[in-house]
Amino acid sequence: MRWWGEPTAGEIAWCHFPDDIHLRPKPRPALILVVFDDDAPQFTVRVAYGTSQRATTLHRGAFSILRERNPAAYAAAGLSYDTKFNLKQAIDLPYSTEWFSVPPATFHGQTPKLGILHPSLMRAVQAAFQAASE
Repeated sequence: MRWWGEPTAGEIAWCHFPDDIHLRPKPRPALILVVFDDDAPQFTVRVAYGTSQRATTLHRGAFSILRERNPAAYAAAGLSYDTKFNLKQAIDLPYSTEWFSVPPATFHGQTPKLGILHPSLMRAVQAAFQAASE
């Protein structure tokens, strides 16, 4: 297992997000919400689940990045499909090769980083965070 360099909250990373459905974690985009640096240079991150399934159907605690509605945010995120992030499905994971890998199409070198949240999404993210916390 290898540790990746320090990530930043607001980055979107290629994550092997654990779930109860698949035997092995399925690779998907995940939004880094918090970076824990207590054990630096070995970082732990809190990530929110991302999916391209029903990206326009939002529930409490979720927001979407859609190509047609916000091309600048979509481009900054480095996504291949419209994607919904669910802040109610967040988990803390070691930022290592066990849970994160280089995405199939990479624009940021040999790191898990896909892209970043565009500033235009801050209101949507804040609303989702508030709803997820209630």
